[in-house]
Amino acid sequence: MKLKDFRLFVVMLFLFQAGFAYQITFKILDKNTQQPLVGVQVVAGKTAYIGITNQKGILEAELDHQTKELTFFYFGYEVLKKKYSFIQNENITLYLTPLQQELSAVVLNTKKRENYGLTTLKPVEGTHIYAGKKTEVINLDLVVGNKASNNPRQIFAKVAGLNIYDSNDGGLQLNIGGRGLDPNRTANFNTRQNDYDISADVLGYPESYYTPPTEALERIQVIRGAASLQYGTQFGGLINFITKQPSKKTVLFVTRNTVGSFNTYTNFTSLSGTLGKFNYYTYYNGKKGDGFRPNSDYKSNNFFTHLGYDFSDDTKLSFELSSFNYLAHQPGGLSDVQFLEDPSQSYLKRNWFGVDWKLYNLKLEHQLTDISKLTVSVFALDAYRKAVGFRGNPTIQKPNLFNVDGDEQNSDGTYTFYRDLIVGDFRNYGSEIRFLSSYKFGKTRNYYLLGGKLYKASNSQRQGAGSKGIDADFSFDESAEQYPNQNEFKYPNFNTSLFGEHIFNINKHFSITPGFRFEHIKTQSEGTYYVYDYAGNGAQSYSEDDNNLFVRNFVLLGLGLSYKPKSSFELYANASQNYRSVTFSDIRTVNPTFIIDPNITDETGFTADLGVRGKSKKTFSYDVSAFTLVYGNRIGQVLNNRAQWVRKNIGTAFIYGLESLLQWNIKETYFKENDDLIFDIYSNIALTKSVYLESEDANVAGNEVEFIPFMNLKTGASFGWKNLLTSVQYTYISEQYTDVTNSAYNPNNDTNTIGAIPSYDILDVSLSYKFNKNFKLEGGINNLLDNSYFTRRATGYPGPGIIPAEPRYYYVTLEIKI
Repeated sequence: MKLKDFRLFVVMLFLFQAGFAYQITFKILDKNTQQPLVGVQVVAGKTAYIGITNQKGILEAELDHQTKELTFFYFGYEVLKKKYSFIQNENITLYLTPLQQELSAVVLNTKKRENYGLTTLKPVEGTHIYAGKKTEVINLDLVVGNKASNNPRQIFAKVAGLNIYDSNDGGLQLNIGGRGLDPNRTANFNTRQNDYDISADVLGYPESYYTPPTEALERIQVIRGAASLQYGTQFGGLINFITKQPSKKTVLFVTRNTVGSFNTYTNFTSLSGTLGKFNYYTYYNGKKGDGFRPNSDYKSNNFFTHLGYDFSDDTKLSFELSSFNYLAHQPGGLSDVQFLEDPSQSYLKRNWFGVDWKLYNLKLEHQLTDISKLTVSVFALDAYRKAVGFRGNPTIQKPNLFNVDGDEQNSDGTYTFYRDLIVGDFRNYGSEIRFLSSYKFGKTRNYYLLGGKLYKASNSQRQGAGSKGIDADFSFDESAEQYPNQNEFKYPNFNTSLFGEHIFNINKHFSITPGFRFEHIKTQSEGTYYVYDYAGNGAQSYSEDDNNLFVRNFVLLGLGLSYKPKSSFELYANASQNYRSVTFSDIRTVNPTFIIDPNITDETGFTADLGVRGKSKKTFSYDVSAFTLVYGNRIGQVLNNRAQWVRKNIGTAFIYGLESLLQWNIKETYFKENDDLIFDIYSNIALTKSVYLESEDANVAGNEVEFIPFMNLKTGASFGWKNLLTSVQYTYISEQYTDVTNSAYNPNNDTNTIGAIPSYDILDVSLSYKFNKNFKLEGGINNLLDNSYFTRRATGYPGPGIIPAEPRYYYVTLEIKI
């Protein structure tokens, strides 16, 4: 062979090798225990994300001939960097060394950002597919804020477009909505804990009376409306609370004690550890406080335990139990006049709310092959919610007027009128199966997910006369036969669904992800309601049976697109159909402030997103997207021709807007070599517009949709020096309407339940100081400027009217970790 030909052959061989990808399998173990490490992140160079190790500690990657420096990150372990030049398929075993030295708070925070700093979900995680979706991840270890009271402003500060009801009950309930969806008890999201449902009844009554304490959480996943394909039909999408993982130590003890304004005291104590193949995590969380208004005291107890057993690297079984109960005094609502006079006042003494929630989950995770995974989850709920209170004279129909006249206390301590009592019992169970696998087609690997869910609910609700007392008595007074607000129903609902998604990786930059969800829903109601003669003309009051059966079968479709030409930029788009079943509270609960249209029915529509997101090295990250939501048969309240508020299907709503999250790491820009410093700022802005396109009711079409502020801004900065971390956050929410008539705010309004919510702003400041590896002190001030504002006009419980938000609030937390 001539020298010229030989040189040409060498060049061609080099080019062939340079363009050829080799199958590299990494297995990463703990250097001391030899156990596989799950979740080790591998990065090529400075920014090219390669992947994350699975349950076996294994990561398979296709890497080319070019020399690469790979970095292996795992929190609590020394960072490992190695250079490779691959010329063939290889199996590589690596060992990471646990950190021994005590690290400062800033260094710990920085390492957590390196390991868990992703603000979006990866295309494939476990048996879940997220490609092409609007996703957000909250890493709780990186949040400096009031975790003891689950302050949602601070916890969800970097989730765009959320509308939040501020409450003063120590964070016992989470009330968030987005894109025009009612925030009440987060009912428009599918709420889960560790991937299983936690709401009262996913379709019949999707309100969440239980929220796990923030101090127990590792992450919160938020997926917008496209989650209707994998997790449920809701317009809002998914909120998934993920608890902390068991410690690799034999025993890790953590206790956090918090004191705050208005006699608030919170204790959080946890134990976790690993003993061979067995692991555990358990905690207790207790809260009590007086609230800033009279008649707003509360107390709660929350217990959780996770028990896991690893039969092998391929097969894992876990059991979880959650028990949560609380009792809260309800101070009721105020009129606009009363709110301006003094937002801390209360006119109601006899309103109480009680909850008992027990959740059970058994999960099997099995790695069938190197490319196939199976998850089987069996779950159950045993719970109740009880509400007793006086919301006005039930024999007088005065819509929107909160009438307490004549409710005098008698000499024996009782009052003139019976209190209204509503008791809901929830008994449901179900199972969800997920199978995820992949295959190679050409040079790309494609992933597909198939799953199914079975859900059976045996719920009941009774409404009637409670006692005439003042204490938290949740027993019915059977002697009150002529009490107007009476009904008793059983709701034996049944639901099965099949779902699937498939990632077609057209090339290494572009993917298409279609999906479907088939739903079979069987909704029943069996019971009676009381018909009362309000006119007082001598007509006989009577009970009437009301038994209904409603069966629906339908398919929801969706499509996601992702184009990622480089690691710092991704263009994504998604469109998905949504559905919301009419709930039994929509159908039969008697409320003195509105009546219910007997023809009320389900809501349908779709959501769509188009956005760009990415990260420029360690200095700047962004996620900017436009969205639209079409909401057919939207349920709301309108005035009828008798000036009564009626809850019914109003019409078709069209909601659209722009959401953005921008984060700038100033430290990495100007002080890159200073390892003792953290300094970054962020801006979270949502601009939202809405309109009712059509409605059968007069004066609705053309109006704006309720619960949608045009401007929703959260911005802030984080600063840290050695063991001191600080956070400052500013929130601004513009005016929003609360009813479809777009009633303006009127400071002279004395009807409580109608009128706009004025714009408001809030400033929060938080600090954290780490003394050593065992002790940490946290503290802060919420609503530093002591602004007087409100985020909600209640139409029912906790009493019609304005529910004032909390004024300036101080808190201090001491954490001990052993």
